[in-house]
Amino acid sequence: MEVLIFLVIFCSLNIIVVKVEATWCVVRSDASNQALQRGLDYACSYGADCTPIQSTGLCYLPNTIQNHVSYAFNSFYQRNNMAPGSCQFSGTATIAKTDPSYGSCVYPASPRAAGGPIRPGIGGRNNTTTPILYSPPQAIINPVYGNGTTRGTGSDDPNSQDSKAASPKFLTMSTLIPTNLMLLLLVVSQF
Repeated sequence: MEVLIFLVIFCSLNIIVVKVEATWCVVRSDASNQALQRGLDYACSYGADCTPIQSTGLCYLPNTIQNHVSYAFNSFYQRNNMAPGSCQFSGTATIAKTDPSYGSCVYPASPRAAGGPIRPGIGGRNNTTTPILYSPPQAIINPVYGNGTTRGTGSDDPNSQDSKAASPKFLTMSTLIPTNLMLLLLVVSQF
């Protein structure tokens, strides 16, 4: 009986000790302002919550394209469930393991904190708060992920040299709980 109690406590501790490493999507320091503007337009048009970088938002200051784009890129990345490829933006973004939040401007570190994932099937532009912070460049823009009829400019392979995205590796509750329950049932069946 003591073995059973020990195993129940041990299995419970395994569930509590799960650690998830947070990641954020931010701009690369070598990205041009023109490329950042294209990325900002794309992110805000296709699901990022860009309200905080509006003039009345908590992340408006400092009013630089790098700060605004980093927030928009991260919002897009989180709302796309940190999927491989959702932090590329034609090579202008990178994954950071250090929280870029500052003052009252908090960068979401999970899809839930970012307002939830973008709902599939809505299609196209689903964000009505697209900021026009800087004059957009006069160029034909090839979106990173394509426009539905053409391929995008990003890499299809998250492991390629062109990919700046990294997939987070962590254990989830959905894998730990069934494993622990199977161990518990195995021990109980021994008695």
